[in-house]
Amino acid sequence: MKFAVLHIEKASGNDAAMTAHIERTVEPKNADKSRTHLNQELIEFPEGVTNRTAAIQHRIETAGITRKISHNQVRAMRIILSGSHDQMKVVAETGRLNEWCSDNVEWLKQTFGAENIVSAVLHLDEKTPHIHATVVPIVTGERRKAKTAKPAAEGKKTYRKKSPNAARLCVDDVMARDKLKGYHDSYAQAMNKYGLMRGVEGSEARHISMHQYYRDLFVKNENLKEEIQELQEQKVAASRQLSHVKSEIKTEKMKNTAVDIANTAIEGVSSFLGISKVKRQQQEIDELKTENAELQTEVKTLTAQIQNNAEEHAKTTDKLRDELTKIHGLFPKIKEILRIENICRYLGFSDKLIRDILTMKPVYFKGKLRSAEFKRDFETERSVAEIKPDLKNPEKLRLTIDGVSDAAWFRQRHNDFLGKVGINPGTKQKSKIGL
Repeated sequence: MKFAVLHIEKASGNDAAMTAHIERTVEPKNADKSRTHLNQELIEFPEGVTNRTAAIQHRIETAGITRKISHNQVRAMRIILSGSHDQMKVVAETGRLNEWCSDNVEWLKQTFGAENIVSAVLHLDEKTPHIHATVVPIVTGERRKAKTAKPAAEGKKTYRKKSPNAARLCVDDVMARDKLKGYHDSYAQAMNKYGLMRGVEGSEARHISMHQYYRDLFVKNENLKEEIQELQEQKVAASRQLSHVKSEIKTEKMKNTAVDIANTAIEGVSSFLGISKVKRQQQEIDELKTENAELQTEVKTLTAQIQNNAEEHAKTTDKLRDELTKIHGLFPKIKEILRIENICRYLGFSDKLIRDILTMKPVYFKGKLRSAEFKRDFETERSVAEIKPDLKNPEKLRLTIDGVSDAAWFRQRHNDFLGKVGINPGTKQKSKIGL
C-alpha cells in the first residue's frame, strides 16, 4: 500500500507548543537525536522573524486585514505531508527527496497562496520523512452566505458593505468540506510521480490485483473502525438516557410516598397521575436495554471482523515476505537491479532501453535525460549506458553513462553548458529547497 498522506487541522492560539515540536526546541521521544541535524527549513522567514510562531503573527500583521481579529479566531492551519513508509524510503534511497520537497512546497503555494505559507520543515529524525507546513488562512472575495437571506426590517438602517476584495482571516472558507476533498485529490495527483496514490473506497468482489486487494482491505478496516466508533457513541447516549429515566422514576416514587405512604409505589403513581407512568418508563428502560445489548453484539461482531481481516492480512504479508526472502537468496542482485530500474525510469529511458540496460551490457542511445539535481533535461546525440559493479562495494551496482556515474555525467554536461554561456563552472551557486 503506497498512499500519499495529507493531514490538515486547525491550530489554537499562537500554537507555540507545536512550534517547539517542529523546531525541536523540545526534543520529542520518537525522534532520533543523532539525525536531528538533517532536518531542513524549506521556507525562509522574513527579515527580523526568527521562528514559526512569529512568522504566523508577521503574516497577519502585514496582510492588510482591516477587520478586528477576535481572541478565539483560528490564526493558522497545521498540515502534515508524507507517504507510506516503504515508498518514502524508496524516494529517499533513489535521491529524489529534494525533488519531493520542492513539489510539496510548490503544491502548498499553488493551493493556499505563496504568501500564506509561513513555514515548512522537513523532518528526517523520525521513522518516515515528512513535512510540517503552516498556512495562515487569509482569503479575499465574498463571504460564504447563509442559505436563506433574512429580509431587512422596514425602516431599519442599512450600511455599506465592505469591499469583497479586502483581505480577511477565515479558516472556515479554506477548510470547507468540498475544498478539503479537492485538496486530497490534487495532492494525490501531485504525488503520483513518486508512486504515491490517494486512498479509495472499497469495491464489490471481483478479480483484482494483490496491490488493489491490500488497498481495499485497508479501507474496509478503516470503515469498520468508524462504524464501531459510531456504535460506541450510540451506546453512551443510550446509557445516559437510561440513567435519566431511572432518575425520573426515583423522583416519582418519592412524590408518591409523600402522598400516601401506605400505598404501594405503583398504586401511588396511578392515584397521583391517573396514568401508569412508571410502567411506561420501565418499558422504555427495557427497550433501551435491549437496544444496548444489540449494539454490544454488533460491536463484538465488527471487532471480530477486524481481527479476522488483520490475521488474513498478516498471513498474506508473511507469505509474500518469505517469497521475497527466497527470491533475494536465489538472486542476490535483484534489489540492486530494481533500484537501477527506478533510476533509469526517472532519468527518462524508454522501457525498451531499460530492458536492454538491465542485461548488464553496454547500450548506445541518444535523446534527452532528466537531471534531479539541476531540474532540467540534457540532450546527447550518442552516449552509452551500462551497469557496472560499484568500485567501493562489489555487492552494489551503479549506472554509468559514457563510463562515469549518472550524477557525474550530468555535472559534466551542466559545466559544458555554463562554459558555452560564459559562466565559470567553478563559481558556487546558492540554492535553497522550496524557494
